[in-house]
Amino acid sequence: MSAIGTLVFILLGIVLLVTIITQLVGFSAASRSPRKGKTTKLSSGNIHWVESGKGRPILMIHGLGGNLHNFTYALTAELSDSFRVIAIDRPGCGWSDRNGADQATLAEQARLIAEFIEAEELGKPLIVGHSLGGAIAEAIALNHPDHVSALALICPVTAEVEATPEAFKGIDISVPWLIPVIANTLAGAMSVLMEKKILEEVFAPEPVSPDFLTRGGGILGRRPASFVAAAQDLTMSRASVAQVLGREAEINIPVGVLYGAADNILAPIVHGKPFAEKTGGTYAELPGRGHMIPLTAPKECAAFIRDMAGKSN
Repeated sequence: MSAIGTLVFILLGIVLLVTIITQLVGFSAASRSPRKGKTTKLSSGNIHWVESGKGRPILMIHGLGGNLHNFTYALTAELSDSFRVIAIDRPGCGWSDRNGADQATLAEQARLIAEFIEAEELGKPLIVGHSLGGAIAEAIALNHPDHVSALALICPVTAEVEATPEAFKGIDISVPWLIPVIANTLAGAMSVLMEKKILEEVFAPEPVSPDFLTRGGGILGRRPASFVAAAQDLTMSRASVAQVLGREAEINIPVGVLYGAADNILAPIVHGKPFAEKTGGTYAELPGRGHMIPLTAPKECAAFIRDMAGKSN
């Protein structure tokens, strides 16, 4: 065998090895955090969700690379004594499905969640949106105002993000067909090596919540499907941000924004107070807290949500 042939053989062997590792890592992650909730079939894909408590509905929408466990980790228990708290896996995320990358735009995710609200007869719930979920919640308020009574936005994306945060550079892939290729070959193997550093950056300056991988759903990020969804979300939300920018004055329901003052992912000075002012909403910061306050500061987040529930239409 020639030197070139030997090199090709070695490279193919390495690709095969990391592909096997990725698939095994993904299978293990799925088995350790299985589907536990209900599934509602939509016109395009479906939404997996869980609920707790009784009363007025609160609908929770997670952020980039997340899933419903980001809320059930601690926050839902703080509210379920007074409300019917519903946490969803966004279309394509967690155990929910969507039909292709086109449904990762802000408008399409908003449409699908509005369809879910109709299907489950939730009326006009208070919508809680964290991070990217905040931008999607805003799109629901703009495009489907009859499906929401108020917005309680936690560390939301409300403006263009000029530079991809360090934690998400690994999923910032501009060539669409490369996303599933990387997801099914390299992603799982690399996640094992990079996971600790990425989580530390997402939670900074606070420590990563104990048991986040299992109780907080973080382990599902090791699945190829989760890598695909997160990479598509990043690309398509960035491409579709014009669907909501500059329309803040059109929102005619109560709006509240809560930020961790030391957020390492999104700058509060850019995404927090300016948006609250444009919508006539309230704004508050938690000193010393980071981006993942639904997990690290659940009592404070719950108090904020209760306040917004009292203002909702």
